[in-house]
Amino acid sequence: MIHSVVVAALGVVGVAMLLCLWRLLRGPTVADRILALDTLYINTIAMLMLFGMYLRSAIFFEVALIIAMLGFVGTVVLCKYLIRGDIVE
Repeated sequence: MIHSVVVAALGVVGVAMLLCLWRLLRGPTVADRILALDTLYINTIAMLMLFGMYLRSAIFFEVALIIAMLGFVGTVVLCKYLIRGDIVE
């Protein structure tokens, strides 16, 4: 029972990732693309967590934590570049 729920959730998150990728490629503004990239890495974290639950492996949780930290820093840097035009002051 639990495996079928996790597989269904993996499918739903996969569709969400495809929609975020579509917005990333088609986004009319740079802000839309940054938001799509931010949402895409959050969906990647969810996918890794679900995959770790499916395989009953703890390594996926650590990888998801690393992606979360890198994604946060990347989003901050992109937003700072969008607002100020440079990254380093």
